[in-house]
Amino acid sequence: MPRSALLVLAALFAAPLSAQTRVCMSGDVTLGSNLDPAWARTAARELYERWGVSAEPDSLLAPLRPLVADADLLLVNVEGAIGTGRAPRKCGPGSTACYAFRMPTRAAAAFRALAREDAAVVGNVANNHARDAGNEGLAATRRHLERAGVHVTGIDTLATPVPLASGDTIALLGFYTSRDTPDARDLAAVRRHVERAVMRWGTVIVSAHIGAEGNGAQRTFDRREIFLGRIDRGNPVAFARTAIEAGATLVWGHGPHVLRAAEWRDEQLVFYSLGNTLTYGPFSNGEPKNRGALACATIDSARHVSMAELRSTEQLAPGVVRPDSTARAAWLVDSLSRLDFPRTGVRVDPEGRITKAADIEPQAQAPRRARPRI
Repeated sequence: MPRSALLVLAALFAAPLSAQTRVCMSGDVTLGSNLDPAWARTAARELYERWGVSAEPDSLLAPLRPLVADADLLLVNVEGAIGTGRAPRKCGPGSTACYAFRMPTRAAAAFRALAREDAAVVGNVANNHARDAGNEGLAATRRHLERAGVHVTGIDTLATPVPLASGDTIALLGFYTSRDTPDARDLAAVRRHVERAVMRWGTVIVSAHIGAEGNGAQRTFDRREIFLGRIDRGNPVAFARTAIEAGATLVWGHGPHVLRAAEWRDEQLVFYSLGNTLTYGPFSNGEPKNRGALACATIDSARHVSMAELRSTEQLAPGVVRPDSTARAAWLVDSLSRLDFPRTGVRVDPEGRITKAADIEPQAQAPRRARPRI
């Protein structure tokens, strides 16, 4: 029997879902940095005086709660450490391309409170800022999240099983382009880890912090991406293909700090980057990095996704996020998906509903407004 057929059978018999599960996913989220006390004081004062917003993590996240109110499972990319006290210095004096973030311990409870009480919340730490306070800082991050009731994925190559209110279990695996975590560049290992998780849990979501960063990184191609001229950030398309072939139901991408395309692979769905959802830290936040989205989709069964949506957000300033009534993120993802994946790319309508190109009858398509430039 072909390996793909074995995986399908494993997904059916290992842990079939008894109910549909609504999954919502963030892009990159940073809730401040106490590693730079001077910045923290100045930023908090400006945040309040200019925008009337408190720098408390719960306050920063408050505008996003209505956008994930329907989530049975909420996935957050925790872009930084969580903790207090002394930490090893990550960035050298005068550095202009190095950033270090450590959020206050209250951030852990704020992440948990972002979703409904009966929903499950997962924090991904397979990213390039989870160790900003060193290995001890990563251990503290995990400890704070778990004490707050947040499941943690991306620590190692073992999938994180997440029990749901329905009684079902969905597993998460987190990858980043580093040898410190499950390495997204080692595709043979990616396949092995995902297959093992599918065999055990059936329904598996794979998180990928992968790809180059910044304004020039909106496009997605089937090739290795280099950041800052020297850092290998992997091949996002090859990664997604490998994870899906290994049995993943959904691939959740983040890291480039800009929105990217999304595509269907049969009934499985891949988001290559959801941009910046909420980034409160000492870095630039201009177009297009101020555009983000929360993606929500229904998992009907292993390897079958339906009813997907993009909920557009905009950051007016670092730490100041709002739902975007112009739905620019939805337009951008639709445009990028058409460009980068003409046959498999998603289609996103002005209300944020995600469909397949084949599901739209040409004569039934409504007139579209002029697209924003990418």
